[in-house]
Amino acid sequence: MIIRKYQASDCKELTDLFYNTVHIVNAKDYTKEQLNVWATKQVDLEKWNKSLQEHFSVVALDNETIVGFGDIDKTGYLDRLFVHANYQKKGIATALCNQLEQAVQGDITTHASITAKPFFEKRGYKLVKEQQVERQGIFLTNYVMIKKR
Repeated sequence: MIIRKYQASDCKELTDLFYNTVHIVNAKDYTKEQLNVWATKQVDLEKWNKSLQEHFSVVALDNETIVGFGDIDKTGYLDRLFVHANYQKKGIATALCNQLEQAVQGDITTHASITAKPFFEKRGYKLVKEQQVERQGIFLTNYVMIKKR
């Protein structure tokens, strides 16, 4: 596995990975209705690319296939961390998270899904609060978590 910086040419592949990961991996913790508003088929590639370029963003590759990605902004907000459904539990999220955490000084915050919460707890993140996020009138539970440094 190789981890490298995000490139604009990765964007479409990352949005596909995001959609598929949410609809497969997170399906055990969220309803179909929730998954459909969280990860929709209509993706603004320009918006995704701009966000990923503004943040410190990395991708994990297995041969030439992107198997995971993550990004963190300058304030220490870890925005996205997703691993391909077929590559779960192989240390990819850990490797990506290690890179992201090293990219910033100070505390790191994230809004972890129900599915991701145990992963972040194992990394030393503490629960700040549970919250309900509204997407198109549908509410999804996630957790504001912080890693003090």
